[in-house]
Amino acid sequence: MPTLIDQDKFWAAYHNNPSPTEMSRRLGISVRAIQDRLRRHGVPGLDGGPSERAARVMASLQATGRVQTECKNGKIVIFSDAHYWPGYVSTAHRALLKIIKLEKPSIIVCNGDAFDGAQISRFGRQMWGKSPTVMDELKAVKERLDEIEKVSKGAKLFWPLGNHDARFETSLSNRAAEFEGVAGFQLKDHFPFWTPCWSVFVNQEIVIKHRIRGGIHATRNNTLNSGRTTVTGHLHQLKVTPFSDYNGIRYGIDTGTLADLYGPQFSYCEDNPVDWRSGFVVLSIKDGKLLYPQVAQVRAEGEVEYKGEIIEC
Repeated sequence: MPTLIDQDKFWAAYHNNPSPTEMSRRLGISVRAIQDRLRRHGVPGLDGGPSERAARVMASLQATGRVQTECKNGKIVIFSDAHYWPGYVSTAHRALLKIIKLEKPSIIVCNGDAFDGAQISRFGRQMWGKSPTVMDELKAVKERLDEIEKVSKGAKLFWPLGNHDARFETSLSNRAAEFEGVAGFQLKDHFPFWTPCWSVFVNQEIVIKHRIRGGIHATRNNTLNSGRTTVTGHLHQLKVTPFSDYNGIRYGIDTGTLADLYGPQFSYCEDNPVDWRSGFVVLSIKDGKLLYPQVAQVRAEGEVEYKGEIIEC
């Protein structure tokens, strides 16, 4: 993709009309270059017939349901529950950038709740506590995701929406329904490089979504009932639960939280001890098969444990 076409101009053209032929005409670059760039970001972009219609659907929906992708050999980095907060960068986020540079994943998944939505929570204000505005939160999320994009090196970027992410559009649809379809009223309008969805299926064997079941046995129950390796967030547990039956071994995985455990996002916990862990997960695929998942876990401020080593960040 020629560097003279910046990201904002490219994605503005895509959302105006996702047809690669039309984008080629508007931007003055080849259809092949546009298709290649769309593929790198996991967006359907082949011109003509059903593929073009699929691209139009992708552009028009807030969440497209199930996204399917392939990874025969490579790494998948999955993080969740970042609850990004203005002026606040967690140890796990800094480690995430380092490990993305190290592992060079082909797929990166933000598995829900990057956006917190403190001021539009249904629980209301807590005492006289001050929380950031929606605008300030969006800016913080954009800053952090921009950092990930810069080190992603062409990885496909997916965002299965979480319950906190949904606060953005739920609040608007309940208060200003007549503005439906106006640019900026959908969360995806602010993050064009990330493909929104409810779930990501990898090789038809791995399911990645924000949440399914709750409770301390959620990871086991998720993979037991789905019949696939299942990666979820939401519970902030950060753990891998192997499960085996006649079909072989699969895993229930919780991706923890990218936030610091006692950060300002969680003031509602009243400084009580929480059975959470800060970090994220890296999957390795060899010849289409998943190897044992690796956990990157915050050990202390500025230190993350990964593959038996301590990474300072």
